[in-house]
Parts: sequence; structure tokens; C-alpha cells
Amino acid sequence: ELTRLFLQGCYTGQKTQAVIEKFRPLLKKALNDYISETMNDKIKKTIEYYNNNAADFYLSTVNADMSYCRDKFVALLPKGAKILDAGCGSGRDSKAFMEKGFCITAFDASGELCALASNYIGKPVACMRFEEMEWQEEFDGGWACASLLHIPKKDMNKVFNLIYTALKAGGIFYTSFKFGDAEEVRRERFYSDYTPTQIKELFERNNRFEILECFITGDVRENHRDERWVNVIAVKHDTTMEQSPCRI
Repeated sequence: ELTRLFLQGCYTGQKTQAVIEKFRPLLKKALNDYISETMNDKIKKTIEYYNNNAADFYLSTVNADMSYCRDKFVALLPKGAKILDAGCGSGRDSKAFMEKGFCITAFDASGELCALASNYIGKPVACMRFEEMEWQEEFDGGWACASLLHIPKKDMNKVFNLIYTALKAGGIFYTSFKFGDAEEVRRERFYSDYTPTQIKELFERNNRFEILECFITGDVRENHRDERWVNVIAVKHDTTMEQSPCRI
């Protein structure tokens, strides 16, 4: 349709540049729609990967020792705090939190992983995507371990806002990403990688959280020892507050 209108404009004697300027907003929208559709397709294929490989993924991650990061996170929470496990995967961290007396709400985009995680932690796990979150100031902490890394960078601010809204005043937010700067499909899954500097810039642009700590860890899985992770612990704050530096 855009091509037809463009040619029609040229045929009626309009200057090419004038025609381009006239249809620039439509062309921009068409390009953005195409990019969004492409990204959505990549995310759907990522979810499909986890559904098709749920058992293997569960077995490879359920016993991974994430206690170092969990301990940093829970040290900042009140006793019996309500925690949102956003993208819970195997349910490993949900179970660890529950064993420490915390109240857990967990979800994941993979229906197959939800079933496995639910069986593991002994309570329902919702099958939903990040953009479907509708909680309002309900949680003391938000835990997104190796899950937001499947969100396109252009959509990260929106997801941060939803997590911000789900947390109570002063709520603690933990998330982690693979170390790097790529945005690509690897091993049938879409990834958004970040460096510590890019993480700091991401939080500064969002301006909803104050970074308390930003630190690098190795991968705790035996067959991924060469991989590094960027971890962030932040606190929900008034958007007028000054952002603190990212400490490495």
C-alpha cells in the first residue's frame, strides 16, 4: 500500500523528496511494526524452545547453587517478605526462598516449565509473560534471575516499569544478564546481553530504581564455567531521587 501511494505521488508530479517527507511517518511506522513483529517471533521461538526442552533445562538448573546472589538479596528484605519470582524457570529459587520463610508468587512464560516448577515447589506457578504483570505495590522484593535477558532492549524500560509498580515502596529488585553487548539469537533463544556500564545506563534511563550493588559472577553450572554474569540489586525509589553509581 505504501509503495502504491508513493508511486501515485510521483506520477501526479510531486517532487520525490516531497513525497518521501509526506510518507516518512508511515514508513517509520511500517519499519517499527516490522521490527516489533520480528522481535515477537524471536520471543515466541524462545518460549517454544523452553517448552520443547523443559525437562533438560529443569535438570540442568534446578540444583545450580545461586545462594551467593540469593543471600545478598534476602539480606535486604524484611522477615516473611513477599517475593515475586519473575521468570522462575525450574522453581529452584522459589523453593529456596520458601524454605527461608518467605511468601512466594512465581511465574514463567513456558507452560512446560511452569508445570515442573509447580510440582517442585508444591504450589501453583502462573504461566504468563512479563508484559502481562498487573500487580500494584504487592511485593517486598522482585527476583528476576536470568530471565529478563530474553526481553528485547527496546522493551526493557516498559518491563522495569511493571516491576516497579509491582513492588512496595522501598522494594528490592534483583536481576541478572549474560555479560556482553549483543542482542541476538543463540542456541535457539533470543538474548539481550549487557555490560556493567550498559546496566548502569539502563537503570539511569528508567530512573525508577537506585542501584545498590552491581557485581560480576561466574556461571555456577558445570558446563558453562567460561560464562560471566552481570548482577544488579536495586531499590525502588522516588523518581526525583538522584541515581547512585554502579559499584563493581
